[in-house]
Amino acid sequence: MLMLVVLASILIAAVTVYQYREEAEDYHHDRLERKQQNIKKHINYVLQEALYPVQTSNIPLIFQDEIYEINRIHNLELRFYDLDGALLIKSKGFIDSDTTNTSVKPYILKSLGASSQKTFIEEFNTDTQNYQSSYSFITDSNLEPLAILNVSYIEEDGFIKDELSESLSRLALAYLLMLAIAIILAYFLSKYITKSLNIISQKIIDTKLNKRNKRIDVSQNTTVEITNLVKAYNGMIDELEISAAQLAASEREAAWREMAKQVAHEIKNPLTPMRLTVQSFQRKFDANSPDIVEKTKEYSNTLIEQIDTMSAIASAFSTYAQMPAQKDETLNLVKIAKLALDIFNEGYIYFTPQAAKIIARFDRSQLIRVVNNLVKNSIQALEQSTQENPRIDVRVFMEDTFAAITVEDNGIGISEENKDKVFEPKFTTKNSGMGLGLAMVKSIVETYGGTISLISTKDKNTIFKVLIPALP
Repeated sequence: MLMLVVLASILIAAVTVYQYREEAEDYHHDRLERKQQNIKKHINYVLQEALYPVQTSNIPLIFQDEIYEINRIHNLELRFYDLDGALLIKSKGFIDSDTTNTSVKPYILKSLGASSQKTFIEEFNTDTQNYQSSYSFITDSNLEPLAILNVSYIEEDGFIKDELSESLSRLALAYLLMLAIAIILAYFLSKYITKSLNIISQKIIDTKLNKRNKRIDVSQNTTVEITNLVKAYNGMIDELEISAAQLAASEREAAWREMAKQVAHEIKNPLTPMRLTVQSFQRKFDANSPDIVEKTKEYSNTLIEQIDTMSAIASAFSTYAQMPAQKDETLNLVKIAKLALDIFNEGYIYFTPQAAKIIARFDRSQLIRVVNNLVKNSIQALEQSTQENPRIDVRVFMEDTFAAITVEDNGIGISEENKDKVFEPKFTTKNSGMGLGLAMVKSIVETYGGTISLISTKDKNTIFKVLIPALP
């Protein structure tokens, strides 16, 4: 709308300028004709009172003084030519586009002869001024052509330009006022028109899948287009609510399913070594052994530790299937790691601590689970390999300000493409298992500000390294 107002003002200004120019040309043309007619009347009067015979050759004699009087009275420069275009006489201050030309140009003579009014007007200009030069015949008393009269007229446009400038100024003020009014009207009209659209757009921006979205109510005087848009939005909100409810139910079901898998995995981990421990106890039990009490106590402590771990998992699962709450305990990592390894009966597991005590803050049961998962992962790797001399080395040592636990095996190793995936949930290269063990270990270690890393060579060895902030 604003652009239309501006374009209209420019167009009207251009039309106004064009109209003024046309009017100026018509004005000067009519004025020249009037001047020429008055001069001819004056010339005819002079011819009637002439003392010389009225003929072409006597024109210079007849008008030798009168030409200046005509020039003074009418304020115009004039020339007389014979019928062949040769100059006869002229006023002294004559102005022409070519002051050296003393004859009428051939094309002027031709045009003058062909004109029904026996008049020809030529326009020319200099750097600062526009001129009109008219050519017409002077006749004697018998209306026979006697000579050619040439009158030069200066187009003085000062008053016309002033009037044009004043007119354009008034037009500019009027259109500036109209533009200001148009801006104000456009602002309020756009506000009114877009009010409903702004409400709808803000509602769409605020629409979220994880919250309850409000429907839009429209008034009765709303346009049909806006009403249809609001109906479409409200229909989308209804479908979104249904989809959100279905998605929430699906997510809850998936979460419970995932939690059930993790709990089953965590419970299964201690059950296997417990079974092996009980079988070993049955096989090696000797009531007459002198250290039977000590062995019984050792086996009992091992089973109790695993039972406590399963009990903690079962308790947590009963309270919305969460993993056991973390407990910050000051632990001797050497002692806890040794205790976690006691449930394994494989003879190729070697434990090498750097010192008798390496202290860190960790949850006791979760540390046991970390060591158990890493060792069990190594055992399964060795079972899949054809290694004649299987070996698992578990080390506990200090590295700068961190307590380090490494579990190294000489099993099948891990390929390059799988190294970045081993800590992802559900990733596994084994035929059994759910792929949650290493993901759980990573989560536990990072919870206590630690890190876990992997170094492995395909068909050679694998080293898992856990770093935990140590206490002095």
